[in-house]
Amino acid sequence: MPSKKGARNEMNDTSLADARPSMREHFFNRARVVAERSSCLRRRIGAIVVTNDEVEICSGYVGAPRKSDDCLKINKCMRTELQIPSGERYELCRSVHAEQNAIINAARLGVSIKDAEIFIWSQRVLARYDERKKDSGKTYGPCFICKKEIINAGIRRVHMREDGVGERTFSIQDLRAQLADEEKAASDKYIAARLSEQK
Repeated sequence: MPSKKGARNEMNDTSLADARPSMREHFFNRARVVAERSSCLRRRIGAIVVTNDEVEICSGYVGAPRKSDDCLKINKCMRTELQIPSGERYELCRSVHAEQNAIINAARLGVSIKDAEIFIWSQRVLARYDERKKDSGKTYGPCFICKKEIINAGIRRVHMREDGVGERTFSIQDLRAQLADEEKAASDKYIAARLSEQK
């Protein structure tokens, strides 16, 4: 009988089955690992694109364009310095979003992602968000720009997990409805600002 020190940590058939994750959990785990490469100071995000028969096609994480200095390297976030609210002015950001990079990587490889699904894992750096606005307590889904690119890429479903918050699945119809709501909200805000300037 081996000593306690040299004992092997073995699993039986039952514990192996219990430890095996579902495909959904497996893909979220894969997206979480991809997110480890993120270079954004506000969020770690990873995305993987999966075929309708559950084969991973490609992945992406949030980070600066290839061979460009990222926010970790320069230790600066322009959006934070300019106090830009979450969800606004995406053009003022050094990073390419995880969903965008996953779609771009599929194009670089010449792989179709039509009718695929995308799994996104996200973790906020809480110190970078305004807790008074409850920014850290909601699962938002893809941003305004990523929604449009996901729709046009032909991806049919989005699975989003916000670490420590929850998860949601969005159909393409959901994304289209959100786009319409966000367009109206942005339009109303812009009109109100213009009217205020004219007074």
